[in-house]
Amino acid sequence: MEHHYDTVANAINALKSQGFTVDFNLEGNYLVNGVHKIALSEFNIVDVYRYEGDTDPSDEAAVYAIASADGVKGVLVTAYGPSADTLSEEMLEKLKIR
Repeated sequence: MEHHYDTVANAINALKSQGFTVDFNLEGNYLVNGVHKIALSEFNIVDVYRYEGDTDPSDEAAVYAIASADGVKGVLVTAYGPSADTLSEEMLEKLKIR
């Protein structure tokens, strides 16, 4: 992480200005967005920004800058902590914040 942005929205806007323009969602072991469906082995995490709510644990989120093997660049926003989505072990390992 070279930068830290003060809000999730600022991180997303900055990443979009750097070419991470696709908004990804999780679907099983895939990242999806309309025409794109990218398997675990076909993407890398370029950067991660983690946010914790000041008073509410449900405000915890992670913003991922994602690049696929075929050049698709986008953003994935996930909750973590008590409000985290249920993910497969493989996806949890791939998205683990190091």
